Amino acid sequence: MNRPSFWNPSLLVAVVSFACGGCGDSASGGGVTLGEEQKGIATYYDANGSGNCSYDKGGDLMVAAMNADQYDNSAACGQCVDIVGPKGNLRVRIVDQCPDCEKGHLDLSSEAFEKIAEMKDGRVDITWTPVSCDVAGPLKYHFKEGSNPWWTAIQVRNHRLPIKKLEWKRGGDWKSLRRESYNYFVTDDGVGEGSFQLRVTASDGQQLTDTLDKVLDDESVDGAEQFAPQK
Repeated sequence: MNRPSFWNPSLLVAVVSFACGGCGDSASGGGVTLGEEQKGIATYYDANGSGNCSYDKGGDLMVAAMNADQYDNSAACGQCVDIVGPKGNLRVRIVDQCPDCEKGHLDLSSEAFEKIAEMKDGRVDITWTPVSCDVAGPLKYHFKEGSNPWWTAIQVRNHRLPIKKLEWKRGGDWKSLRRESYNYFVTDDGVGEGSFQLRVTASDGQQLTDTLDKVLDDESVDGAEQFAPQK
C-alpha cells in the first residue's frame, strides 16, 4: 500500500505538534515494549530514510513507518523491529509515522518489503517484535536548526534502546525537555550559554549522563557511552 499522493509529512508534523504541544514524556516510555510480539500487517511506501522522526535522508533503507497509535508521540523513533513475513525475516528501524495505519500495521520501505513478501501482494500478515538495535559507537546528540541558548531542541540518535526521557541541568536540579511528535526534545527557555549536562533515560530505565560544551545549530556531537542491550 503506497501512501496517498496528498500525504504531506511536514503538514503532519505541524498538526501533530499542535495537538501535542503540551505533551511531556511518553506514557509507555518507548512506543512498544521490547520483546513484546505483535501481530499486524505490512505494506510499503517510497521511503528515503527521513520522515516524521526528522532523520536525515539516505543511509540504510531497511526502515519502516509506525502506525499512529504505537508511534506514541515519537517514542518509537529509532526503535528496531524484527519482522517475520511470508517470505523471510528482517530487522528494520522506525523512522516515520503512518497516520492512516491501524495498530499493529507497519509501512515498510519498498526495499524492506521485498525481503519479507512478494511486491505484487502489497499487503501481507506479519508478526513483529521490538528489539535492541545493533549500533556501534556512543549516543549522538543532534541540535535542531535554529537551536540557541534561549530555545533549544535536541534529538538523541544512534541509540540502542528507545528513549524515554531527556533532561538537562547546569547546577541545581534536573529539568525535563518536552518530547515533540517530530522526535526532538525541546525547552522553550533554552539551556543557556556555556557547558551543561544531559541525562538520557532509556525505556528500560538505564541512564547515561553527558556534558556538552555549548548549544549548536543544526550540528551533532558524540556522547561518551552507549546503552547496554536489553537482556
